[in-house]
Amino acid sequence: MAAMRPALRLGLTGGIGSGKSTVAQLLQERGAVVIDADAISRACTQPGGSAMPAVMQSFGPAFITHDGSLDRQRMREHVFTNPDARRLLESIVHPLVAQEIQRQAKAATSHCLVFDVPLLVESPRWRPQLDLVLVVDCETATQICRVASRSGLARTAIEGIINSQSPREKRLAAADLVIFNNGHETEPLRRTVGQLADQIGL
Repeated sequence: MAAMRPALRLGLTGGIGSGKSTVAQLLQERGAVVIDADAISRACTQPGGSAMPAVMQSFGPAFITHDGSLDRQRMREHVFTNPDARRLLESIVHPLVAQEIQRQAKAATSHCLVFDVPLLVESPRWRPQLDLVLVVDCETATQICRVASRSGLARTAIEGIINSQSPREKRLAAADLVIFNNGHETEPLRRTVGQLADQIGL
């Protein structure tokens, strides 16, 4: 009986509105197991989430909603102007997210694990854990248009989010593979993802 080949560990990232989540979904349809760092982080800060006791102890009840979850909007505003608070929050949440990512990776049976990580380029710990980095890229104007149409945020707010993320050039410099997703139709993206999946043996 032939030994099973080790799973390909593919890091997936892209700026807001790039279409990263759609690419993750299309890879999942091809049989990849997608491990979503953002979803895990949100679960940690839901009612009963593993991060909530330490959040309550460190930040107090003002940052907890009536249902026992993290008040994400209030916390976002707080850490935006307070780097120490941001570091404290990250010191609570990030280790829990890392533990759950490792648990999901060990439990996965697919021969391709996709690590959907928004801050993959910003965090130096990620690259050594991955075989390849896939960046979903598009023009900044396209990002703004997509985010505005789905969220109703003002252009200045969207530009603020984009500017808070890694510059597009830095993401592209970190990429082993790039999908340029500047269109508005899903079918061309599906074909591109299919070609990439064939290329990596998925």
